Amino acid sequence: MSYRFGDIVLAFIQFTDTFEVKKRPALVLFEEQGNVVVAGITSNLEMKGVPLYKKEGATKESIIKLNYIFTISEKMVERVLFSISKQKKDIIRKELSKRIGWVKHVHSKENKAYKYNNFIKSVLYNA
Repeated sequence: MSYRFGDIVLAFIQFTDTFEVKKRPALVLFEEQGNVVVAGITSNLEMKGVPLYKKEGATKESIIKLNYIFTISEKMVERVLFSISKQKKDIIRKELSKRIGWVKHVHSKENKAYKYNNFIKSVLYNA
């Protein structure tokens, strides 16, 4: 199955501080060659991140944790729950851009940062 930027999936996720694996929702950032890069989602509303509301399709009010990005096998995805709106995708892109620190003024297309930033932009904006 193919997953796209903005899909909220139900997947088996390993927690960062234990070896425990639980079925949890996650936001798909991109999928390539059987690997799915996702951002974790939590119902702990005190965490920092992008809010995800029931009216958008979430089971409960949640936070998309852009500081918790990881890769899982597509085999660990049980199903797609819903997809976020274009407006929410734009918010995610903007917040990721801030965190990644995309270079705003690059004078040379030979610059490695320029090439990397364009690669990341192509993945997120062509999704």
